[in-house]
Parts: sequence; C-alpha cells; structure tokens
Amino acid sequence: MRPGAISPEERAGAVSPSARIRLHRGSPESAGLPPDQDVLIHPVREPGEEAVTPTVILTFTQPDYRALCRLLKAQEQPRQIWDCACRAGSWEGEALTVIAPAMGAPYAAMVLEKLIVLGARRVLVLGWCGSLSEAVRIGDLILPNMAIPGDGTSPHYWPESGGIPPHPGLYDALAARLQDAEIPWHTGPIWSTDALYRETRELVHSCQVQGILGIDLELAALSAVGRFRGIAVAGLMVVSDELFTFTWQPARGSQPFRQARKKALQVVLDSAADAERRDV
Repeated sequence: MRPGAISPEERAGAVSPSARIRLHRGSPESAGLPPDQDVLIHPVREPGEEAVTPTVILTFTQPDYRALCRLLKAQEQPRQIWDCACRAGSWEGEALTVIAPAMGAPYAAMVLEKLIVLGARRVLVLGWCGSLSEAVRIGDLILPNMAIPGDGTSPHYWPESGGIPPHPGLYDALAARLQDAEIPWHTGPIWSTDALYRETRELVHSCQVQGILGIDLELAALSAVGRFRGIAVAGLMVVSDELFTFTWQPARGSQPFRQARKKALQVVLDSAADAERRDV
C-alpha cells in the first residue's frame, strides 16, 4: 500500500503503508535454495482450520477489503489468518475468498504461505503503487508483466537474478478484462521495495533507465512464493502517487484515483471468476 492516496476521512479504519521464466519444480536445491530438510519451520494446516477457496484475492487496504466484501456479499464473520481478515463470498456464481491487509513483503509472504496450505491455488493481488514514468499518472492502472525484487524476502524463494513474471493464465485473464476499460492502463515491470521511506532520487532514476513503470512493497515477494510453491499469482496495481518528477505527489482521494480503484475492483473480481471457472 502507498501513503497519501486516500483522504483523511477515508483513512479512518485503513491500514497505512502497501516473460515467462522457468517455473521451479522439484526439489528446492534444484532452484539453488536450501533443501527442505534444512528448513526448520513449515507452513501447516492446523486441526480444525477451515479451507479457503481455490481462488483468493489478496489486497492491502481496509477500503479495498471492505469494498470487495460488499461486492462479494460475504455473509460470514471474518476469520483471522496471521491477523489478516479473511472472508468468503461469490461473484458470477463462483466462490472466492478475500483477505487483507497483508502489508510489506515478509508479512505478505507469510500470509500467502498459510493460504496455500489452506487450499489456495490461484491468487490475484490488488495493490496500489507509485508511478516512476511520466506516461503513467495517478488514476491509471498497471498490469505488471514482471516484478523485480528490491526486497529481502524474494531471494529466499527466487534466487535467480532479474524479475519474476506473473502466472501467464492469470495475467491473460486480467488483460482480457482490461481491454474494454475506460481507465488508462499500462503493462510493464514494477519494482518492489521494503523501504517506503527510502525511495530515493537515485532509485527512481535507476528504475526509469530500466523502463520500470511503478514501485510497490509486496508483489515481487508474492510472485516469488507463488513460483516456488507452484501456484498461480498475478497482480493489478492502481497508481496512487507519482515519483517520476523526483517530488512525491500523492492522490489524496482524487477523482481519477477513486474511479481507478472502482474499476480495478471489478476487473479483479471478473478475472478471479474467469480463472476459477476455467481452472486457470
């Protein structure tokens, strides 16, 4: 999640700061990681824990979580997974789960690991990001085709250099639903960082030289966990602030940002239902 995107009124109850490469299969050591027997703590499903639906929407803000729950007509009381609220509902006749707010790479990775042992097989990530490109403005959408790790969690799951691609089936599902969007949208790489308050001129310039469109906190780690565990992960980002002028410009609840959030909610729900229906 990014700061400054919502107005003070909306902030009540919100949680503040949010190519197709070979998929690792087989043993962890084949991916250049420690073997499983050397790992001391494993995610497990505890006795009595209920499963989640195969398709999950993971987000990072209370406003988006509440909107998703309302649209899904979630009836049950939320349960807690690593202190994230988790509820089930349906969209276009398909059962879906929504969970939030998993803020920051280590926390998001822990939540995703737990979701996987509870039955998640595909996860759509709905987040907010900062723009690093003059072509990408507040209220636009970014469909990342690569998440580049600048965090400390991703290398524990993805030891290769370079970016981590989304699952092609989920990416295509999101792209298909964006074709008729009246909101400007872009596809390209984003950078994930651990240090929101250390987004420097040097970092922004380096990303611009590489053609990176945006910056977030969690997508690289979530993509890395998904690739390592063999489940589908892809994301859609709402541009909530701009950094490309080397001056921070937040949305602060602007009309374009509100409209983009509304569209992103629908795109993610429609894509999730498509993926569940087609067993992507």
